[in-house]
Amino acid sequence: MDSIAVKSLARAVVKTEAAAVASLESRIDDSFVAACEIILDCQGRIVVLGMGKSGHIAGKIAATLASTGTPAFFVHPAEASHGDLGMITADDVVLVLSNSGETDEVKQIIPILKRLGVKMIAMTGKPNSSLATHADLHLNVEVATEACPLGLAPTSSTTVALVMGDALAVSLLESRGFTAEDFARSHPAGQLGRRLLVHISDIMHSGDEMPVVAATASLSDAIIEMTHKRLGMVAITSDDMQVLGIYTDGDLRRTLEQTFNPDNTPISAVMTRGGKSISPTALAVEAVELLQKHKVQGLLVIDESGRLQGVLNFHDLLQAGVV
Repeated sequence: MDSIAVKSLARAVVKTEAAAVASLESRIDDSFVAACEIILDCQGRIVVLGMGKSGHIAGKIAATLASTGTPAFFVHPAEASHGDLGMITADDVVLVLSNSGETDEVKQIIPILKRLGVKMIAMTGKPNSSLATHADLHLNVEVATEACPLGLAPTSSTTVALVMGDALAVSLLESRGFTAEDFARSHPAGQLGRRLLVHISDIMHSGDEMPVVAATASLSDAIIEMTHKRLGMVAITSDDMQVLGIYTDGDLRRTLEQTFNPDNTPISAVMTRGGKSISPTALAVEAVELLQKHKVQGLLVIDESGRLQGVLNFHDLLQAGVV
């Protein structure tokens, strides 16, 4: 293998495809805006079709649309002729990808789609092709040359089609007012979903799991409670659960440096008054920020009245996948 020749060819591919994508910018015109309006007005789903390499790109575009607030799915044109056309309704919008605009499997179903009355947007590299002519709207993804040195393998053309699809998805996302929280709801298993959907109340320790003692408790009682609950802290509260302070593993180590009788010393004498706290309705990611900002390992969860609702430590956030 000639390493110099390989690197030269690879760089040529990058330059060719980059130039093809750059040329796409001038084609973001009124037709593109009209395509966005058709999709926004759609009362059904966006059905994306394509054969071969265009089919792979069509599947990715459908997935991107669906995850960014535009319900969409992919249909294989060959399977459409064998029953899958039943998946398409008159309320849908069909986005069809074909670089040549003359793909047989696509051309076969155009008359059926027309009779069904669905709006059809074509994405081709040939503005005068059959598909472009019969569609309600055409998006031009023509490229000057493929990056393949033989000029045969779909390379630049598939890249440009993918970018046009991304441009549609992002433009629609903005038009719909789609937010990061909306994105998270479509991705609950991903880290972003966990960071934006998990609230403190979902992961905090509450009820009998809370390490808590009264202000009149001894240091010994507090240590026993903290050890039993194994969260590295204990909350100190009044009779009506108003938070008075917190005592942590770190406080214990500092206490041991001094001369105290744990049985006779009230916890109120050695606790940290107040303590860092957070609301149960806050997002878990906010707890991460608080822990990092104040360099602590745990937080008290309190309501608007200052009453203890739960406790939370860094390990809870790790287990929830928030960090």
